[in-house]
This record gives sequence, C-alpha cells and structure tokens, in this order.
Amino acid sequence: MRRARDTVSSADIRTAIILAAGRGTRLGDLTRERPKPLLTVGGRPVIARILDGLMRAGVSDVAIVTGYHAAMIEAEVGNGAGSGIAVTYRRQQQLDGTARALALARDVVGDERFFFAWGDILVQPGNYAAVVRAARLADGAIAVNAVPDTSAGAAVFTMPPLPWPPTDEMPAAVVTGIIEKPSGPDASSHWNSAGFGVLGAAVWDAIDRLQPSPRGEFELTGAIEALVQQGQRIRAVPVTGPWFDIGTPASLEAARAAFGGE
Repeated sequence: MRRARDTVSSADIRTAIILAAGRGTRLGDLTRERPKPLLTVGGRPVIARILDGLMRAGVSDVAIVTGYHAAMIEAEVGNGAGSGIAVTYRRQQQLDGTARALALARDVVGDERFFFAWGDILVQPGNYAAVVRAARLADGAIAVNAVPDTSAGAAVFTMPPLPWPPTDEMPAAVVTGIIEKPSGPDASSHWNSAGFGVLGAAVWDAIDRLQPSPRGEFELTGAIEALVQQGQRIRAVPVTGPWFDIGTPASLEAARAAFGGE
C-alpha cells in the first residue's frame, strides 16, 4: 500500500496508473523486439516523457501495468530511485481491456483519487497539471482532443458543447457521454478522449459491473460512461498543443518531428 504524506492536501493527486501492456501491432517491426512505451521520441522513451509530465503535476507514486515485453519496461524504468518518483508494476497476463488493466493496480491507490494515463500518448507536459487542476472542483476530469473523426477513438460529448473547430476561449465543460469506437450519430462529436485523466474510487464499482464491449473487451470508457450516467461530474479538459497516439509509424514520425527527432 502507498505511504501516507500528511503534508499533501486531499485536493492533490499523488498516485498515477499508466497502462502500458499493449502489443502495438499497427507499428509492425518497430514493436517486434520492444514495447511501444520504449520507442524513443526526441532521444527519450515515450514512457519517460509521460513520467516527467506526471512528476511536474505533483504525482509521486506510479503503478505501471505491463504486458507485452513487460520485463523490458520494468528493467528500463526501474523503481524510480533517484528520480523523485516511486514506481511499482502490475502485469496484465490476459489483454482483456483497459478497465481490467486499470483494476490490477486498485490496491496501489485504495480509495484515493488518482491519475490514469495510456502509456503511448504524448502531449506537452503542462496538460497533466491542467487535468489535475480541473479535477479539484469535480468528481474527476478527462483530457479531450479535437479531431475531424472520432470513429477510431472515443467520442466525448459535453455540456456546454465544446466548439468545433476549437477556439482560443474554451468553455468549462462537463462530460455528458463517452462512446468508444462510435459510428453514425454517436460519432457526431469532434472531441476525442485523449487518453489520460483523474478518477475517484467510484470507478472501481463501475469496472466491477462492466460487461464486455462489442469488441469483447472491458473498456475504461465504458466505466467512465457509467459514472457520468450515475451523476458524477467529470470535467472535460481540452489538450493544449499537439497530441500524439503512438500507434502507427506515421504518428511516431509526427511525434518525433514535434519533439526534436528520434
């Protein structure tokens, strides 16, 4: 269990869970011998950049859920000694969805609110702190990014609706729905779940009650949707700057161009 820190207020988020178990099949040979989170961008592994952003946001304890080439991630990142952050691991033996992966680290966070992040999403570091700030006046918060088509991700609906195209002045919005891999009218939103956020202990019951999605997985978006329908106030926080899902060779090259090379 995590150690107590009496000097940190209850509004602060001290623990994070990073989901880093996936195979990365769309990256082909790039992930044949290494997992996605260890691909380098600007001279550093993707997961190292995520950890840096979390530390800047005040996170001090991280549980990383590994799976594919788990030992490589665990050896590369280590226990965080000397970096100002404590790292532990949980292994997802059966890749049955992001919700089940998150639940493997439930014992690490207990009843506290926590940060969650996909291990293959890159944004500017300030976005992590922005989500933490937004969550202080709500039950939770998720980052969202604007895209022309949400059908390959998770469409997020808000009140008030976030504008498309995005504007310089974005309203404070609350999530009213989130749909994984939407189609038809469900894909009408141009705002996509960006792959990180802050949740509270209520998510564990929502995960326990989840049914498999049409893709046969227990998806975290389904648990967040259940929280919203139960009346939880989840803030939507637009990402500032570029957003990269390191899922294809093209997206990896785009991230490298933005962050200064390989």
